[in-house]
Amino acid sequence: MIEAHGLTRKFGDFTAVADVSFALSEGEIVGILGPNGAGKTTTIRMITGFLPPSSGRVTLGGRDLFGGSPDAIAVRRDLGYLPESVALYPEMRVEEYLAYRARLEGLDRTSSRRRLGEVLERCLLADVRRQVIGTLSKGYRQRVGLAGAILHDPKVLILDEPTVGLDPKQIVAIRELIRELGEKHTLLLSTHILPEVELLCGRVLIFDRGRIVAEGSPDELRERLQGQVAVKVEFELPAEGMTEALERVAGVHTVRALGPDTGPSGRFALECAPGADPRPAIFRLAVERSWVLIELTSERASLEDVFVRLTTRDAEEPVPDQQAAGEAA
Repeated sequence: MIEAHGLTRKFGDFTAVADVSFALSEGEIVGILGPNGAGKTTTIRMITGFLPPSSGRVTLGGRDLFGGSPDAIAVRRDLGYLPESVALYPEMRVEEYLAYRARLEGLDRTSSRRRLGEVLERCLLADVRRQVIGTLSKGYRQRVGLAGAILHDPKVLILDEPTVGLDPKQIVAIRELIRELGEKHTLLLSTHILPEVELLCGRVLIFDRGRIVAEGSPDELRERLQGQVAVKVEFELPAEGMTEALERVAGVHTVRALGPDTGPSGRFALECAPGADPRPAIFRLAVERSWVLIELTSERASLEDVFVRLTTRDAEEPVPDQQAAGEAA
């Protein structure tokens, strides 16, 4: 459906995005994750045509977004974009603003009237259609921005931090709307909220320092960290030789004591070999040593674990200058 081919963007001597390539299939919901300055927003601005790449190209259905021909304008009409900071006219009423957006998108009067009614209902704006935008809450303004993005019924919808600044109730409403939109549109979603990605996205792209460092479904990415801190065990009381005994259990790489710094604890976190499950052996060990076992659980690596592992920078690495980093965010 939409493809990025070797996208690179430089700001002076600073490279914000370096040779990024990926593709979205029809009907996919794909999430973009990355720390501040990773190049997410710069990539999104290139994909939506707001920022030309220093090199590389973007195609939608095989047509070039930056072709410079009348066809390039038609390609952009197949895109809907909700930026992180929604640009609205606060003095206009909701219905008035959306009618204005419809004219900008080239909709005729009949299509405009029909689509206006549809998006007002779909984005839950019918009750405030005559209200001045400047008097709306943040959540409602976000819905107005989303309504404007889908007004011309684009094939591909790109959302940059769609739930930023919303309260929990508003976040739930926007998530439900995004899930519904994913049934009809191809979606690219950029967010810092990891549970949002797990709930909505079938595939994830993790950015760091202007490059894609990992790609796959949330389950596939978690598989990369299977075998890290995988088992937690707690005994009623600490006993002499507990750590050494746990270290000798087959499949256990390292044992880390958990608990207060004031003294020994009966709680431990175990790093294990990929695929290993030492719990039966630990249970038998507890029986043999008469240790009262309180907890013995296997932990699955979370998407947060994957994200932190792949994007944690070494302390000694230089940080790009603030202006460049801001542009690359």
